[in-house]
Amino acid sequence: MIAWEVTRSCNLNCKHCRAASHLGPYPGELSTDECLRLIDDIVRVSKPVIILTGGEPLMRPDIFEIASYGTQKGLRMVMATNGTTVDEVIVQKMIESGIQRVSISIDGPDAASHDDFRGQPGAFEGAMRGIEAMKAIGMEFQINTTITTANLHQIKEIHDTALKIGAAAHHIFLLVPTGRGKDLAQQAITAADYEETLHWFYEESLTCKIQLKATCAPHYFRIMHQNKPKGEKPIKKAGGHFHESTRGCLGGITFCFISHIGQVQPCGYLELDCGNVQKQSFGKIWENSEVFRNLRDYSQYGGKCGRCEFIKVCGGCRARAYETTGDYLSEEPLCLYEPKNGRN
Repeated sequence: MIAWEVTRSCNLNCKHCRAASHLGPYPGELSTDECLRLIDDIVRVSKPVIILTGGEPLMRPDIFEIASYGTQKGLRMVMATNGTTVDEVIVQKMIESGIQRVSISIDGPDAASHDDFRGQPGAFEGAMRGIEAMKAIGMEFQINTTITTANLHQIKEIHDTALKIGAAAHHIFLLVPTGRGKDLAQQAITAADYEETLHWFYEESLTCKIQLKATCAPHYFRIMHQNKPKGEKPIKKAGGHFHESTRGCLGGITFCFISHIGQVQPCGYLELDCGNVQKQSFGKIWENSEVFRNLRDYSQYGGKCGRCEFIKVCGGCRARAYETTGDYLSEEPLCLYEPKNGRN
C-alpha cells in the first residue's frame, strides 16, 4: 500500500493532524503531469493499493484525473477524506474515476465531540451528509477513528455508529504525537488502556459483521496470535473479520508514504526522508533506501522489540519509537508485553 498525500491543503484544523494542515496553498506540490509520471513509475515496481490522502484530497482540482489514471494503470484507488465537501455529484465522479472505497474519519459519536476534535463546527454534520451521499450512489465507505483519552470512553459508541450507518469497515488509529498531534501528547492513552482497548477490539472482531482493523497499533497482531487456538491456520475472510495476511507495523516493508512534495517516508507519522520522487525513481527509493532496508531487517531492532518472539507479526510502532527516543529502531514505548521465549 502507498498513502499518497496529493495535497497538504485542508478545510479543517484537526487537533491530531500529523501534517498540521491548513487551507494553504503549499508551495512545491507535484503538478498533474508529475503525479501521472509518478503513477507510471510506481506501476513499474508493483501494483499496490493507492490511498489518495491529504490534507483533504478533494481540494485538488485534478484529483479525479489522477484517480482515473491510476485506475487505467490497474491500481486499486481509494480515498481518505473528511467528508465535509462530499455530495452526490462528487460521489459520482469518485465512481467514474474508479475509486473503490472511501474512508471518512469519525472521532466522536455526536457533533459536540467530533467537532471539537476536528476544530470546526459542523464537521460532524458535514461528514454524515457525505456518508449519506455515498450510500445514495452506492460508494463503499469505511469509518476511521483516532483514539485519545478524550474519546476513549466513547469508542464503543463510535463503533456502534459505524455499524448503524452501514460502514464496510471500522479502522481505529492509536494517536502518534506528530505534527499538530504533538500538542495532544498528554492525551495519548496509557500502555494499559492501549492493551485493554486492543483486547476489546479483538473480541469484537470475532462476531462483528464488518471488517475491523487497528492501525498504528501493531500490538493488535500480537494479541491476535496470543488468542488464536494452537495449531490453527491464519484466517482469511472476504467480508468480515480482518485476517492475518498482514502484520503490525508495515512502514517500509509493505507500505510507504509519499508527501505532497514527493518525499518518500516509511509512513506519514515517521518523517524520515528516504528519497524524493522528483529526484529519483520510486523503484530505486523503495529498493535502496537505507531506512527501508533497516526496517526490513529485524536484527536491527533494539530493546524488547528486538528480542520479542512476536517481532514478525507486530514490529512495534516505529513512528512512536522515533518520537519518543529519536531512534526509529528502538522499542515500542507503549507496550506492556515482556518477551518470553525470544524470536521464533
